[in-house]
Amino acid sequence: MMEFENPGAFFLLLLIPIFFFLRYVRIFSPITFPITLGDWHGKIFKWNSRLRQIGSVLSMGLASSGFICLIVAYANPVIHHQEKIYSSRGADILYVIDTSPSMAALDMSDMKRIDAAKQAIKSLQSESTGDSVGLVEMAKEAAIVVPPTMDQKVFFSKLDDIVLGEMGDGTAIGNGLVCAIMHLESSRSPRKCIVLITDGENNAGTIHPHTAAHLARDKNISLYVLGIGTKGSVPLEYVDPVTGRVYSGFLNSNYDSTTLAQIAAEGGGKFFEAESLSALSQTLDSVERSESLVQTYHIKNMDEEFYRLFIAAGAILLGIAVFIRRFVMKEVL
Repeated sequence: MMEFENPGAFFLLLLIPIFFFLRYVRIFSPITFPITLGDWHGKIFKWNSRLRQIGSVLSMGLASSGFICLIVAYANPVIHHQEKIYSSRGADILYVIDTSPSMAALDMSDMKRIDAAKQAIKSLQSESTGDSVGLVEMAKEAAIVVPPTMDQKVFFSKLDDIVLGEMGDGTAIGNGLVCAIMHLESSRSPRKCIVLITDGENNAGTIHPHTAAHLARDKNISLYVLGIGTKGSVPLEYVDPVTGRVYSGFLNSNYDSTTLAQIAAEGGGKFFEAESLSALSQTLDSVERSESLVQTYHIKNMDEEFYRLFIAAGAILLGIAVFIRRFVMKEVL
């Protein structure tokens, strides 16, 4: 919310009605000299009174607006921000997101599965909690996209940039989990967590998911497996990132939730199913609360000043008003 450090400056706004009143009673009015211009025995020049009126009103309005901007600048508008500065470390959370083409299915509250996953994660991480979050893309291959970071802008930017199919066609759950484990095992965070979001069964990769789950448990990394999407025939719209070809039709969605639950159990974690955006959001919220830590922090106050912006705006408006008077209306200032 914007506040003004010098609100008394707004009393200067009274000068505007005073000026117009003095002009009205002709106490403070411009000095004019009537001059008739024309050639000898020729046509007399006549000023376009309507154009003059329009120019006069426009220039006066611009000048008044510029004066108001300068007064606002003198009042020193400021927006006060408060930021939490954490002095202790929170949890490290790595999201392993399935980016196989099946995540383009439109069955998550009329949204694509991948879009629902993005939105749910954004809603959860929109407020700074002191946790570090990272991102692993998983399909036929798996790769770290964002190592655990507290920079939300970087995380959200990379999350938005996810393109289905860029990691191939397949679901290498074991590879995705191991990729996340490798980036978490050296972390000094008191709590480390992997959140796997997928809609399919393991059908690619060189590492078995159960092996990866056991490794997560041995490394004391919490594991949450989220199976998303509905079962049966669901609509799908997918654009191949390599060829640009558009695929539109129906997907026979029927992943085995028992297998995903077993992976979670072997990793000492939990399995959830989400068939809608709201269910996915609630699930991620419960995961966040389970992994949250009590952290120490202090509040840093920051002020963002805007007086330079109003000075620039005022100068521009006054400059335009002078230009109209001098070069359009041909007045001698």
